[in-house]
Amino acid sequence: MILEMKVPSPGESITEVEIATWLVEDGDYVEKDQAIAEVDSDKATLELPAEVSGTITLKAEEGDAVAVGAVVCLIDTDAEKPEGGSEPVAETKEEAPKVEAAKPANTEKTYATGTASPAAKKILAEKGIEASAVAGTGKAGRVTKEDAVKAVPSMGTPTGGSRGETRSKMSMLRRKVAERLVEAKNTTAMLTTFNEVNMTPIFALRNEYKETFKAKHGVGLGFMSFFTLAVVRALKMYPAVNSMIDGKEMLSYDFCDISIAVSGPKGLMVPVIRNAENLTFRGVESEVKRLALRARDGQITVDEMTGGTFTITNGGVFGSMLSTPIINPPQSGILGMHNIIQRPIAVDGNVEIHPMMYVALSYDHRIIDGKESVGFLVAVKEALESPLDLLMNNDVKKALEL
Repeated sequence: MILEMKVPSPGESITEVEIATWLVEDGDYVEKDQAIAEVDSDKATLELPAEVSGTITLKAEEGDAVAVGAVVCLIDTDAEKPEGGSEPVAETKEEAPKVEAAKPANTEKTYATGTASPAAKKILAEKGIEASAVAGTGKAGRVTKEDAVKAVPSMGTPTGGSRGETRSKMSMLRRKVAERLVEAKNTTAMLTTFNEVNMTPIFALRNEYKETFKAKHGVGLGFMSFFTLAVVRALKMYPAVNSMIDGKEMLSYDFCDISIAVSGPKGLMVPVIRNAENLTFRGVESEVKRLALRARDGQITVDEMTGGTFTITNGGVFGSMLSTPIINPPQSGILGMHNIIQRPIAVDGNVEIHPMMYVALSYDHRIIDGKESVGFLVAVKEALESPLDLLMNNDVKKALEL
């Protein structure tokens, strides 16, 4: 029996996918549930598993856009599994030995390779170029004065370095990301405000409790839990930042779905931590780890990346000192974290060295005023610099569930 495998729907509003990579070849025997292809939608990259076992016939090429419900391959379920389960090795043709044509006898006077005329020698010596590095065009390869002049590099002129280029098609996911970034720049009144955070209190808490926390909960006590809970607190204080524009209306939310930007094998992905306002430090760290692993392994689903009322992105893991993050539409705000650098700062009239981080808030000025944006970022800064008081209610063991 021949089974027609059709493209399943990856999620609502998705009408087509792109065949990113076939993981099998035409004529291969595949097992049921074996991943046979990776397909890109405009939201995620997903694996396509074989519905049955049998010999496969491909009906689409890599890079083809295929409508949801269309046939992408056929599987012959009557085919027998090859013995040993190994694929036949394609035979390679041995190349015939090359026969060089006989060279005609040279009756002209010959020069040693790199021999230059007196005028050419003078020019090359002035420019520090060896005659052997110049291809001569004179009789029998003699380097002429003209050869020497041409061999002298001029400012800005390429001189033999690699100048190759490659062209590859962008994946559907990357194209969608590009469209959304341009849309955000063109359709929002985006501004960015900056501040800095003294990370000393968080460093002290992590140094004291991170080993106990990991032993108790199986996850590390990272920076994301502090930042996520600080953002949740600030969103409650400034609800306009937890809002978005829908036509002529402003939608505000009484929950905090925090999108976190993570780097996956197919590029940037933004899974969502749902109802972060109900999570503890352990809850945030566990969810961050779960989503990051799923993104890394290419298992993240469209539903896990849909929605979100505010985004946190951490360019610091790549060494970024300062940046202006782009809003993740239709959201109205995004917080950028950066690297932590030991810097001298003034503390009570004295110069001290502390671990400092620049933070940036990009926001849509159409619904978020300057007072709210600056106040929001200051509230985040205050919570991060006084985590015991503002995020842990002065009970660190209870907050960390130790």
